[in-house]
Amino acid sequence: MNRFPRLRFSSIVGLVLICTGLTVAAAQKAEPAPITADSFKCIRDMSPVRGFYVSNLNGDLKGTLAAANATNGAVYPPGSVVQLVPGEVMVKREAGFNAATKDWEFFELTITPDGKSTIRTRGFVDVVNRFGGNCFACHVKARPEFDLICETDHGCDPIPLTPVMIKAIQKTDPRCGAPEELTAEEATMLKALQAAMTAKPSAS
Repeated sequence: MNRFPRLRFSSIVGLVLICTGLTVAAAQKAEPAPITADSFKCIRDMSPVRGFYVSNLNGDLKGTLAAANATNGAVYPPGSVVQLVPGEVMVKREAGFNAATKDWEFFELTITPDGKSTIRTRGFVDVVNRFGGNCFACHVKARPEFDLICETDHGCDPIPLTPVMIKAIQKTDPRCGAPEELTAEEATMLKALQAAMTAKPSAS
């Protein structure tokens, strides 16, 4: 005689549905949220690392910071956000998303003076910023251990912004509300940068 109680068919079906439901719920929970302009907030609300800022859209800030602070370089976890200036963003997508860019997606934002932002362009190897620079072409020069992240000693070409200019731009991100107070040098450099950006090219 079987000493184990018989399970009714309805009970078995119920258990299967419960397990299936849990599996579906777990998969839905793991699915990354769509990336929109609203995914990117005030740059100074992110975590600072040696002059740039990081966060993680998937909640894994600890993993992102560990990669950013790794002395010999590291692979950033999915969801990592890296920004040097408010209008340009790198996001680490899911593994296998784009082999050419090591799963990084590049974004350029348009941010209005009242703090509203839209995505001007996004993509992988073909994103060109408003100044004619190809994001991937710059970052691909980083040595392999640095996962396409550029710093002054990572192998990338230098950018035409001084540390003072970068700090001034970060302090005046319109999405942060009132800007942080600029030093006299930062104010001068920011004014010069703004004048250069709005200057019309001379006729040839």
